[in-house]
Amino acid sequence: MTVSRATLRVLACLAVTTCLSRGQASLAQVTPAAGYTPPDDTPSIKIGVTIFTDYTYLKEPIMTDSDGNKINNASFDVSRAYINVTGNISHNVSFRVTPDISRLTTTSSLGGVVPPGETVSASTSLDGSLTYRLKYAYGQFNLDDKWSKGSWARLGVHHTPYVDWEEGVYRYRFQGQIAVERDGFISSSDFGLSTHYNLPGNFGDLHVGYYNGDTYKSSDPNDQKAIEVRGSFRPMPMAGMLKGLRVTAFYDGDNYMQGDARRRFIYAATFEHKYVNAGYEHFDTADQTKASAGELKAHGYSIWATPRSTKGWEGLLRYDYYSDPNTLSKTAAKLRKIAGVAYWFHTQQAPATAALLADYENVVFDTDLAKPDEKRYALHALFNF
Repeated sequence: MTVSRATLRVLACLAVTTCLSRGQASLAQVTPAAGYTPPDDTPSIKIGVTIFTDYTYLKEPIMTDSDGNKINNASFDVSRAYINVTGNISHNVSFRVTPDISRLTTTSSLGGVVPPGETVSASTSLDGSLTYRLKYAYGQFNLDDKWSKGSWARLGVHHTPYVDWEEGVYRYRFQGQIAVERDGFISSSDFGLSTHYNLPGNFGDLHVGYYNGDTYKSSDPNDQKAIEVRGSFRPMPMAGMLKGLRVTAFYDGDNYMQGDARRRFIYAATFEHKYVNAGYEHFDTADQTKASAGELKAHGYSIWATPRSTKGWEGLLRYDYYSDPNTLSKTAAKLRKIAGVAYWFHTQQAPATAALLADYENVVFDTDLAKPDEKRYALHALFNF
């Protein structure tokens, strides 16, 4: 078969074109490895809210109004109203600013000459008002690139290691604080520096902090600082239902003044499941407010469970006990019992949350404490976004 020169020229041009196309394609394939996503360093800011509001009827103790009438106190209240401002400066630097609400009940002292042994004060126009104070204001350095995912360091006024962690399982702070905070032993926030590390394999986490020790509500009066450490361990992170079990230890070592101990030790066990969350915590405390005072020790425990259905209904059962640290009597104790029913509204995405809780609370004091027992009924509401 004879091939003409024109045909040969056409075939040669096609061969050259094909070679060039293959060369360009090979150059175009210089791309990042499959599965790699560069970190997003775009600055961002978000605003959210948290509201706790309630109606409470106090059955006991009976109170007396200004006309001398015996009454059962009843009132609507807002116990918390957060405005949460959070944001990212880059993928490894973020921040949060959160004001907290507080009922102002203090009075201001008058100036001038005051006779010895007398105190002169005047009520301010804000007494009884709800006022804002700073609860959280911190910068966070995310350590995901260096350590494990979820690891970080925080500087400013921020979460202490135990309370926020426990409430992530308990979820009913809008009814009242967990026992060890509600009875005044520790706080959910303080000024300081802390770091958090997640153990590999979902085995648990560690949170260590260096704080003022006087909580976010007050300034540090001296040079004493608190070391706070919490370690949580998940024994069987892959064992079906038992993966929800965690054991935790927490230690807070501080001093009111040099050599005057303020110590807290807590050990706890929590369990999380589709149909129930439950927990047990035991705490021991030691307090010596000044060198001339004796060291007061207290201990207590709290047991709680929140059984729930898949339809949004939940129960709340809780029992607290502690020996009062303000007395040397070994028999002085305080008991708290809480029972309630809650409905959690369906939401599309966390942290959007809304819930209603109707509950009964009974607090019983030993006679040595000289305090009246308390019985109250309440309707609590949570709105969080």
